[in-house]
Amino acid sequence: MTAAPTLAHTGATLTAAAHPAITPRLVVPGAADAPLGLDAEHDLGTYLPRVYDADPAVFLDTLEASGLRGRGGAAFPAHLKWRGVAAGEGPRVVVANGEEGEPASAKDRWLLTRRPHLVLDGLLHAARTVGADRAVVYLSHPETVQAVRTALDELAADGDERAHRVEIHTVEPTYVAGEESAVCRSISGGPALPTAKPPRPHESGVDGRPTLVSNVETLAHAAWIARHGAEAYRAEGTDTSPGTTLVTLGGACARPGVYEVPLGLTVRQLFDEVGGGLADGVHGVLMGGWFGGMLRHDHLATACCYDALRTLGSGLGCGAITALGTDDSPLRVAAELSVWYARESAAQCGVCVNGTKAIRDTFARLADGAGTADDTGRLARWGQTLPRRGACAFLDGAATLARSAVTQYPEVFPALP
Repeated sequence: MTAAPTLAHTGATLTAAAHPAITPRLVVPGAADAPLGLDAEHDLGTYLPRVYDADPAVFLDTLEASGLRGRGGAAFPAHLKWRGVAAGEGPRVVVANGEEGEPASAKDRWLLTRRPHLVLDGLLHAARTVGADRAVVYLSHPETVQAVRTALDELAADGDERAHRVEIHTVEPTYVAGEESAVCRSISGGPALPTAKPPRPHESGVDGRPTLVSNVETLAHAAWIARHGAEAYRAEGTDTSPGTTLVTLGGACARPGVYEVPLGLTVRQLFDEVGGGLADGVHGVLMGGWFGGMLRHDHLATACCYDALRTLGSGLGCGAITALGTDDSPLRVAAELSVWYARESAAQCGVCVNGTKAIRDTFARLADGAGTADDTGRLARWGQTLPRRGACAFLDGAATLARSAVTQYPEVFPALP
């Protein structure tokens, strides 16, 4: 296991609550402090028959109408992945991806340990919808493995035969182990490392079969939508970013933790209304579990929705947002994060190995006071030229860090001529 950076603000906590203005869907009463057992989940409708059970095709239309996007980081429309697998030929596989390698994120671990039955309900519903005969929960954290095993035992003891259809696959925790092609490769018996694309998992995944790899939060929302419908789901959020989402707030705020919030609140609102407020002197945030790069305090009024953050060259990603306080030098934070990027590379693509190391070494020179304007220029250039290269998107995160640090905090870098 590769250690995360030692920054004080990266610690994640399982403290959880829902925004006071919404009726919680995931962080329901009782789940904030302890796991919900099967009886409590039954009271909420989990596993109970739904109108969509009679016609899976209807649910694909409902999923599209809901506007649900994947919560694993890429924000891909959920219905497109589900339809791709449903249209595949031969036996199909569904995977609940709970390998939470995203830095500073704790929301998947919270879901798996507090509401494992809701995740399993979403997984089983996905299997029925796309016609899969194999369902796998993909995990790395011992606490989540135990929670899912306990939930499956409860389901089996209740006489539900579906419990025996679900497998648990464990893997050593690294960032790239959660990338969808790495997930399929590991379950197929190989190393948990990304593969070149195409083909993508929905075309050829586990053992060459069409495979739906879905983040556990995405499956939890899908289970809720299956019970309540698309219109109810869209009652929260915005037109283009509907629904609620889980965020992990950390860093220089009063109440770090996991929160369920409606999409569309500003970054500042998130911290003020559920995170207990920002500490004095906060000068910016790390977005999306670091993969959205840095945003300085000028952008705290930006809405946490897919479109608004994209216009800034950032993104919500996994929903982890870390406030940077007075002790967090932008340059030194970037330098430390770049060490993590160089260390976590799968080391399969030369462009990623060389790119992450070059970014790391350049930040190190600058942080030590030995950098030049040429170093500033290199970071800016790599931020533009390195994304979308390599077998997976890992290098994109390092490039976004380089670009955002230079553009958001130009005053701490040697000025370009």
